[in-house]
Amino acid sequence: MRTALGEPDARAAVTFLGTDRIEVLRFHEGDVVRYATLGMSAQPMADPTAMLADPVKGPRAELLLSVRAGAADTDKVLRPLAVLAASPQVEGVVVVPGASLDVGEPLWPGAPFTSVLVAEPGGLVEDLELDAPLDPVRFLPLLPMTPNEAAWKRVHGAQALQERWLKHGTDLRDGSRKSVPLD
Repeated sequence: MRTALGEPDARAAVTFLGTDRIEVLRFHEGDVVRYATLGMSAQPMADPTAMLADPVKGPRAELLLSVRAGAADTDKVLRPLAVLAASPQVEGVVVVPGASLDVGEPLWPGAPFTSVLVAEPGGLVEDLELDAPLDPVRFLPLLPMTPNEAAWKRVHGAQALQERWLKHGTDLRDGSRKSVPLD
C-alpha cells in the first residue's frame, strides 16, 4: 500500500469480539483522502456453506475507499470500514467484486450512503502476491451507494449501476453527492 499510496497520515484500530484486529489507514493525495483496511487479509475468506474452512487457501482482500477531502466528516468512516473488513470473520461473507456491503447506518455523519459496491481490483493498488499456496491479497475499491442505488443494483446488477454512473458522469468520490437518476 505504501508503494501505491505513500505513507499513511493517520491510523485507527478496531477489534471485534472473536476477530483479529482490523486497522484503517488514512492517506492524503491532493484533494482525495483514501482509507485502506489492514488485517482483513490475515485469514482467507471461507465459503460459508463449506463444512470446514481451509486455514491457508482462499481469497484474501483489503478494502479501499476514496473520497474528496473536506466535503464531509469522512474520518468517521473508520469504524464502518472496520466493520465491513471484519464481515468475512464475523458473518462468513466472501467479499468479491460486484458485491454490496451494507453497514445499516450512514458511512459517516450526514452521509447519504449506507452501503458500498465492491469494485474490481488492480487499478490503484496491485495485488500482493504471497508465497504458495496462499492466494494473493486483492485490494478492492469501495464505491459508496445511496439506498436507492443499492436497491436498483439488487434488481439490475452491479454492471448496470456502474454504467449508469458512467453515463451520468457521477463523481463517486463526492462524499455528499445525490443518487444517480434511476428512471
